[in-house]
Amino acid sequence: FHLARSAVVLGLRVLVVDFDPQGNITAVAAAESVAEDQAGVADALSSRANETLRDVIVPGVWDGLAIVPTAGITLGSVRDELVIAGAGREGRLREALATVSDDFDLVLIDCGPSLDQLTINALAAADGVVIVTHSKQWSLSGLSQLLDTVDNVRRYYSPALEVAGVIVNQHEERTVSGQTWLEELQVAGEARGLNVLTPPIPKRVVIADATEAALGLDQWGTAEATSLAAIYTSHLESIKGARA
Repeated sequence: FHLARSAVVLGLRVLVVDFDPQGNITAVAAAESVAEDQAGVADALSSRANETLRDVIVPGVWDGLAIVPTAGITLGSVRDELVIAGAGREGRLREALATVSDDFDLVLIDCGPSLDQLTINALAAADGVVIVTHSKQWSLSGLSQLLDTVDNVRRYYSPALEVAGVIVNQHEERTVSGQTWLEELQVAGEARGLNVLTPPIPKRVVIADATEAALGLDQWGTAEATSLAAIYTSHLESIKGARA
């Protein structure tokens, strides 16, 4: 959400694809409420529906932002369909995005935390991967599993796929544990040739408050929020630079 805001502020035409079955970014980033029976991304990918991706795009909360929402046929149903779909199943999102990608400068695909057919579809459609993790003990294990999946997608479906950066989110900089695991992540990232973006995004209530209010941090009006918005913008520019 806040990366999308940074991109819009920079003047980019941004499309956010809500590929998380929970649909959280649809709830906060769509300009108007999306009804449960409204067509969404799953309808555009399912063999049981007639909509295209362009048919389901809705305006976002800011000029320059558009959303492919999670609504209508559930993503869970499409995930199950993809499991048994056979040849070509990994490329459905890539094929759908190819019909609209020229209309946008940046497409952000928001994925859930599961390494399932939805995530593989998203990876196969992407040029770059931004990994969001925490400075916690179990994050290293999750990072390793995700990188293995990225390697497999690169090998079989998308040879040019790159990891554009690793964002450490909700960092607790005042705790020994947070600092220790941040250092472990940085060491692990360096060993794998990854760009762990600095500074980490600290754990701050205002980030969640602004998101729930569908406002960018630059719109919140406090010095703390403005400084946090600058971190997101810096990270976005690093990610774009990695893809240049």
